[in-house]
Amino acid sequence: MATCPECDADIEVDEFDVDKGDLISCPDCGANLEVTSTSPVELEGADDDEDDEDDDEDEDFEEEEEADADESEDEETEGGDWDE
Repeated sequence: MATCPECDADIEVDEFDVDKGDLISCPDCGANLEVTSTSPVELEGADDDEDDEDDDEDEDFEEEEEADADESEDEETEGGDWDE
């Protein structure tokens, strides 16, 4: 039995079913929790920063794609017409 650090609800977690670092959700408040210890099972609020980092990486990737598209357009217009 573990306790949710967010709402103090008792959460039934078998120490043999989880590993340190596993993520679980509180059935009462829905908080994302990380297993910080397995004997006894201890839970801590999971950092949502990881999701934010993924979002930042996606935004960076989209910006790179836009920059690449702009460069391609520039290359097409620079040497396009050959008049001899």
